[in-house]
Amino acid sequence: METEWFRNGANVEGSTHKHVVDLIKSGGDVLTLTVISVPRQVAERLEPSDESSGPSTVDYSDKRSLPITIPDYETLRDSDSRFIVYHIHMAGRHLCSRRYREFSNIHNILKREFPDFQFPKFPGKWPFTMSEQQLDARRRGLEQYLEKVCSVRVIADSDGMQEFLGTQSENGTSDKSEVQLKILLPDKNIASIIISKDADARKVHSLVTKKIGMKTEIAKHFALFEIVDTNFDRKIMDQEQPHSIYIQNYNTAAPSCIALKKWLFNIELEKEILYEDQLARSFVFHNVTEDISKGNIKVKPSKVSHINVLKKANRIDKYLLEVASFDNYGEIAFPHCSCDSRKDGHVVARVSFTAFRLQACKEDGTVENQVIEFSWKDISSFESDYNGSSFNFEYERPGKKPRLVRIFTNFHTFLEECFKKVKSEIGAKEVIQED
Repeated sequence: METEWFRNGANVEGSTHKHVVDLIKSGGDVLTLTVISVPRQVAERLEPSDESSGPSTVDYSDKRSLPITIPDYETLRDSDSRFIVYHIHMAGRHLCSRRYREFSNIHNILKREFPDFQFPKFPGKWPFTMSEQQLDARRRGLEQYLEKVCSVRVIADSDGMQEFLGTQSENGTSDKSEVQLKILLPDKNIASIIISKDADARKVHSLVTKKIGMKTEIAKHFALFEIVDTNFDRKIMDQEQPHSIYIQNYNTAAPSCIALKKWLFNIELEKEILYEDQLARSFVFHNVTEDISKGNIKVKPSKVSHINVLKKANRIDKYLLEVASFDNYGEIAFPHCSCDSRKDGHVVARVSFTAFRLQACKEDGTVENQVIEFSWKDISSFESDYNGSSFNFEYERPGKKPRLVRIFTNFHTFLEECFKKVKSEIGAKEVIQED
């Protein structure tokens, strides 16, 4: 038999301790406890237990094709033994390396977590030394097993499988093995570097800029970005690990989801420093032509023919000077999202050196004509609210109290970094002007 508990007429089965205490306090001088016993079958029908053998509520039909492979294996040695590790790749990118016993462990973990799933055949153990042919057969068997199991979304996304495919070794330490990382350059070439898996963005940025021969004073005006979609790239924070981002985006068709791009809002400083360096000028040129093709930079109709002539003639200097005068040049536009200052519809946050703008749009992202512009000198404070997943800023209003605006964007941290960057560049410009 199962029991249900009632206090003063309220069902407290499964309630928190605080809730029960509140009921006791509100009961005055009289406290009534009623215990109702029901058959176990009825209790399980009302609230099935974790050990119930009833029909599965897990959806195994939601499948996807993941390009997971085990292209090779390697013999490693420690102080007193040697062992085989199998290198797991996703879309050609190295995820991790695992021993056979780690594969066996995750197989048993998954069988316990998903007892009603029909798992594919798992390669069996072999008590003797294996030949090269046997090792390769095991490699193929493990690859087929992973491919079939990971095609089921709920299994691939489970904590056990995510930990297995992560960068932690079986002893719980960080995997510092070296891997190849591909960085997409503005001219669409690829820079391949060898890094440790736990290398942060600062280290990766230093390695890639040195590899392509970029001067240190120029490199600080470029940064690593994650390609989020066709029209938006997010700057990778200094403490982030690019390799983790790299392997999380294994479904992308592009050769890499990490790009090196200009990280500078001050257009005058851009002309002064970047245009004087051949490599930087070339990179800015390719960034600009891509932004124009995507519609991120609005070309004046009267200028279309002229800039096309400059582009075909490879007059990069004049081309850049011409385009720098266009609307939206040097601006970062964020994906549309909700905002507490707009009851109906969404906004597009636009950050540039001259001002911060909120452009009205519909909930589907269709842009509308209304644009609110905020001068940087009027923005008195700003912060990224991690708890509320929003970016908040306060601006001054003549004759009124400052007003707080909340922008509910998934990229609130990047938006805060953009604000800090612009404020820093404005401060540097003012210091130069004073000197």
